[in-house]
Amino acid sequence: MSAITKTKNFKVLHTLTQNYSPRVISRRHLNLQEYHSKDLLRKHQVSIQNFRLLDSSLDPKSLNGFKADEYVVKAQILAGGRGKGHFDNGFKGGVHLTKNQNEILDLAKNMIGHKLITKQTPKDGILVNKVMVAESVNIVRETYLSIVMERTYNGAALVASPAGGMDIEAVAEKTPHLLKTVPIDIHEGVTDKVAKEIAEFLEFKGPLVNKCAEEIKKLWQLFQKVDATQLEINPLVETDDGRVVAVDAKINFDDNAQFRQQEIFALDDTSETDPREREAAALNLTYIDMDGSIGCMVNGAGLAMATMDLIMLSGGRPANFLDLGGGVGQAQVSAALRILESDPKVKAVFVNVFGGIVNCATIAKGIIAACKEHPPKYPIVIRLEGTNSAEARTILEKSGFPFSIINDADEAAKTAVKLAQ
Repeated sequence: MSAITKTKNFKVLHTLTQNYSPRVISRRHLNLQEYHSKDLLRKHQVSIQNFRLLDSSLDPKSLNGFKADEYVVKAQILAGGRGKGHFDNGFKGGVHLTKNQNEILDLAKNMIGHKLITKQTPKDGILVNKVMVAESVNIVRETYLSIVMERTYNGAALVASPAGGMDIEAVAEKTPHLLKTVPIDIHEGVTDKVAKEIAEFLEFKGPLVNKCAEEIKKLWQLFQKVDATQLEINPLVETDDGRVVAVDAKINFDDNAQFRQQEIFALDDTSETDPREREAAALNLTYIDMDGSIGCMVNGAGLAMATMDLIMLSGGRPANFLDLGGGVGQAQVSAALRILESDPKVKAVFVNVFGGIVNCATIAKGIIAACKEHPPKYPIVIRLEGTNSAEARTILEKSGFPFSIINDADEAAKTAVKLAQ
């Protein structure tokens, strides 16, 4: 997910997360494949490239009536860098261009059923199950447009730049005059005046100004109807035949709106997600995989960041972290410890919980229940502070398990690092 405005909040988050995965600060989000996003745009009358989908059946009937001067054949995985990637069968590139429709099935055959390896995939790559075949467009210019929920404005905002097709953070940093942010009045929405103003800022000329303005208004309607938190079009292009086309889209949705967006959430693709992350999500927990040797059980994103900082300052690295959140029960705590220990990288576990909403005694009972069911394979360092922490310590001490119970956070982190060596 791209942070697209240079707010103070973004700068703080960037500073905190520059040594960690950016997902550390958030829940797992709904994952939609590219063709799903395009289909949503099409259903809301946003101008996109025509496209078809091929699966393992490689049915040529899927391409019946699909005519274009040139075709783009794209492997569908949830990772970037597909064009420069390679497959485990030796085939090069997850994105190909062809003017010959007869070549499409052969290209797809080399992709479907094989793993695509890019800079953003795991080392072994990701299995490709579907290929999108889209109409290629001749691009004259690329621009950037997004609609986001922006805390600075207490609501939605349009963010636009005539410098599309590139990293928008780099545009904001190096050429801030090419970035325009306009708050959207939730009652008025995107008016004709605002849409035209943005279209002109994007440097569309003549009749293309009104065409672009119409696309912007359609995107706002989509944003509202699907309960999006971010709708990013990069690039929004001008073609040589006088069209304004959304070539690539990223859409994030409000998790709290799942009850009224069930059709969209049913599209969630978890096939590329870590099984531990899926299991945690089913328990309303957040699991993040990392590359160290210390498993971390925490409650709250802020404490997670602080805990990982303490580990790294003590000479270690986190293998993962699992955020219990608030209102967690004993069964969830037991499952959390089991999920942490299932990571083969883990050599020690550090439980660092501040009990506010969370009851420390509940955490202690959950840890003991997990250890009784599956005796711990690795040392467990526990620091519990806050609600009922004294009772929790007594429960842990009487359990008979060899926990390292330490009140001081620095000392606890150093102990976890030492035990993981």
